[in-house]
Order: sequence, then C-alpha cells, then structure tokens
Amino acid sequence: MGSRRIEFVIAENPPKRLDKAVSRDVPEEAALSRTRLARLIGEGALTVDGAVVQDPKANVAAGAVIAIEVEEAEDSHIGPEDIPLEIVFEDDDLIVINKPAGMVVHPAPGSPSGTLVNALLHHFGGNLSGVGGVKRPGIVHRIDKETSGLLVVAKSDAAHQGLATQFEKHTVERYYQAICYGVPDGNDPRLRGVKGASFEPGNILKLTTHLARHKTDRQRQAVLFQGGRHAVTRARICESFGNPPCAALIECWLETGRTHQIRVHMAHAGHSLVGDPTYGGRRKLPAKALSEEAQDAVRAFPRQALHAAVLGFGHPVSGEPLRFEAPLPQDMAELLAALRQ
Repeated sequence: MGSRRIEFVIAENPPKRLDKAVSRDVPEEAALSRTRLARLIGEGALTVDGAVVQDPKANVAAGAVIAIEVEEAEDSHIGPEDIPLEIVFEDDDLIVINKPAGMVVHPAPGSPSGTLVNALLHHFGGNLSGVGGVKRPGIVHRIDKETSGLLVVAKSDAAHQGLATQFEKHTVERYYQAICYGVPDGNDPRLRGVKGASFEPGNILKLTTHLARHKTDRQRQAVLFQGGRHAVTRARICESFGNPPCAALIECWLETGRTHQIRVHMAHAGHSLVGDPTYGGRRKLPAKALSEEAQDAVRAFPRQALHAAVLGFGHPVSGEPLRFEAPLPQDMAELLAALRQ
C-alpha cells in the first residue's frame, strides 16, 4: 500500500498538547480529521523534529517540524452493490440521498447487504478519498430502516469531521413529517399532564426527557428522567383528520438526535405514529370518525409514518449554507389522501 508524507511547522502560540496543536496547524488539503490524527499519533506515524512521538499529550513548541506518514486509504470490506439511489445533491465532499423506506443505512449482522453503504460504494466506483483510512462513506447520522427521507454522507475525512461537529453542536436543521394517532393539541388537559411535555407559543408541543436503551427489550428506547441521554423534540399540528379528530399530520424537529427519538417521544405523549410496530401498535380508531377507506388505510399502513423532509447544514469545506427538501413518499401521500376523504 502506498503512502503520502505531510510536513508542516507548528505556528505561534500553539496549544500545549501535541494532538491539539497538530489538529490546529495541519494543512487543510491534508483532509485529516482530529480522530484520524489521534489514531496516526498512536500508531507512531508522526514525528516532531525527526523523532517519533506517540503521546498525544506531549508538549510541542512553535517552530517544531511535524511530519506524518499517511497510508493511502484501503478498500472497505463492505462490497459494492448496484442499488438505485435518489441523489439530491453531490460534490467532491459529500452526497445527499433521499433514502426509501425499507433500506438499512449501514451493514449489520441482521442486514449484511442491500444497504445504503453498499449502494454508495457502487455509485462512487472507487472514486472515494476515504474516511478514517478506509475507502468508505462517512456516516454521520442515520435514519431508521423504515423511515424515509434525507441523509447526508461524507466522502472525505475533512467533510466527515465538519459534518460531525455540526451534528454534535445541534446546528443541523432537521424537520420530519409524521402521521400520528390523536391530535397533540395544547388544549388537551391529558397531554398537559404528561411528564416532560409542555407547550410553546403557536401550539408547539415540546417533549423534554432522557432516553436510554430499554432494560428488557434491547430493540427499544425508553423514556427516563434520570440517567440516559438528554433529548428534546418539538412538534406542531399541520392537519387533523376525522370527526371527532382522531389522527394528525405533524411536523417534528429535533434539538437533539437520539435513536428512535421522535417515535418514542410521540408514543410517550400518547400520540404514537401510525404503523409503528415498536412503539405504536395498532390503535383502535373511533368507529365513525373516519371513512371505512381511511380506517383500512391506517390499519394496513406497513411502517412508521415518518419522513425526514428537510435537511439543512453548512457545507463542511466551503461553509456555504445548504438546505434540501424531499416530498412525502407515495405511501404516506396515499395515506393522507385516504384520511382526507
């Protein structure tokens, strides 16, 4: 395997730690993330004034000459597969995909093939600079297998690091459309009594809890108020259906991004998503509130009615603001049409 040598000089007033100084001063065109640099230091691939230094906490002074030997990215063990993709945007640094429901993002023991990563490897055709030293797409966020919608994937270390930072800081704009049981209205006294639920101006439901893996069912997330990870979801009603109203199209947006966050939060609020096999079940609707066709459509809907509709972020290399929208997929559009009858 070939390698490339990167040399540069530590500028004035460097951070005391080697890893932080190197991360600050490494040339941008090297496209090395902080995580990759830390790994290279640990592997003995970095020298300071000709001497190998493997301690990331070592002191380094201004004027020190840094050299890094970086092996070229190796091929991923994941195989490419010719799977059609709906590409919303692509450049040298990243790609935005409108993922269909039913597609897993990354290979796992239960889904070793047919994933988004397999499809992307085929699409790139080897023209991939690599993430973390491996020629693979950089997955910085995921959406569930049966959730449709927008997903951004990095094509280089620099893009991966830039996107990951934005997700960590919760500056990425993410809006979802969902169809839920009931109508999450601030005038509902039951909903106002749900722990962690509150309402903001404009009848916006705010759900603030902690989330963690369920103690007995490892496929589920559980709502907690101590322990776990902080999670905040907001939702507003776009349209309600039935007489009396018994279902709603809602728009949800995330302050944090946790596994199953919208699904588990809406279920906690008593407004689980239509079709959700994990948190929703098959709820009985009022007999005459909806037409028979609408009732049948709700009962037959095969997945959680959730779609990642809007994705906005700053380009991780150029800084240009980017914002993308994906229309509702056909199955959710047809469900809405039935509910409106």
